Amino acid sequence: MEFTVLKTCGNARFGLLKGTHGVTETPCFMPVGTLGAVKGLTWKQILQMGYHLVLSNVYHLYLRPGLEVIEAAGGIHSFTGWSELILTDSGGFQVFSLGKLMRITEEGVEFRSHIDGSKHFFTPEFVVEFEERIGVDIGMVLDECTPYPATYEYAKHSMERTVRWAERSINARTTEKTALFGIVQGGVYEDLRLRCVELLTRLPFDGYAIGGLSVGEPKEDMYRITALIAPELPADKPRYLMGVGTPLDIVTAVESGVDMFDCVMPTRNARNGTLFTSRGKVNIKAAKYKRDFTPLDPDCDCYTCRNFTKAYLRHLYVSGEINAVILNTIHNIHYYGRLMKRIRESIKNGTLNSLKSELAAIYG
Repeated sequence: MEFTVLKTCGNARFGLLKGTHGVTETPCFMPVGTLGAVKGLTWKQILQMGYHLVLSNVYHLYLRPGLEVIEAAGGIHSFTGWSELILTDSGGFQVFSLGKLMRITEEGVEFRSHIDGSKHFFTPEFVVEFEERIGVDIGMVLDECTPYPATYEYAKHSMERTVRWAERSINARTTEKTALFGIVQGGVYEDLRLRCVELLTRLPFDGYAIGGLSVGEPKEDMYRITALIAPELPADKPRYLMGVGTPLDIVTAVESGVDMFDCVMPTRNARNGTLFTSRGKVNIKAAKYKRDFTPLDPDCDCYTCRNFTKAYLRHLYVSGEINAVILNTIHNIHYYGRLMKRIRESIKNGTLNSLKSELAAIYG
């Protein structure tokens, strides 16, 4: 993997990230394709919206269809039909969210499948092996996702285990075709976060992620930790804020120096009838849209906004039509792609502060 910073605006960076299967400009947003597909969209649609990097998940792909099926198909790109960049989350967050269905040890994590209750065990070494064998471009290592709230001692113990697992992950690596990212943990405690950065950056990772945020902590804490940690990560490697977020969250993190984002929000909200527009959120379920024959967002050029009215979108949603999911998702993913393009342009033009003020007025 190659990463090049081409332009800066304060701590914000415009760059290029090249992997085995292509290149993407940064800052970038990764549509979430947990099981190897973005719900409601085809790959052709995603490419047309300007995306070249998507996210999948080791936990879910491991449970179904399984490693053997993906390998037999020739790898994750052949299996899914997506020929460009793929990043896989290790599944650490999903495993730890299982609660009583999960037991953590120094060796790894034992968990029961949310599908059938069967017992499984992930080690840092296995996660790296899985990601390499299915041929992803970027693999996240297994970490312990510190919950919120957590005591200082718990967060310290969790962070130190994450670092030990990171060392094991690096030692398990067998190819450079799959880039590996380390994950910074430490909860909301600044000294723990900084110590984690110090230890992880001694290891030869291709990029670094900030994990354990957007897990229920106050927004101010998320912004504070991101602003502290992002500039401390290596300047010549990509920085990834996991699981974030709203348009304002993203531009605020970019301002701190973050390059990569993912979040289920645009697709999940689309399925729930909440749409992001240049004038704020729209709850398309609302009765006030029953006779509103205007476009969802007059400033948007997506297929949905060019062809359909709010009244029709509401009708589809309240009627339970599958086209509601499709058209809503087209719009939200297009909105996020357009947002990232505006962010990149604002970095190049030195106008990021102005864009942030605009988004704060709409989404603050």
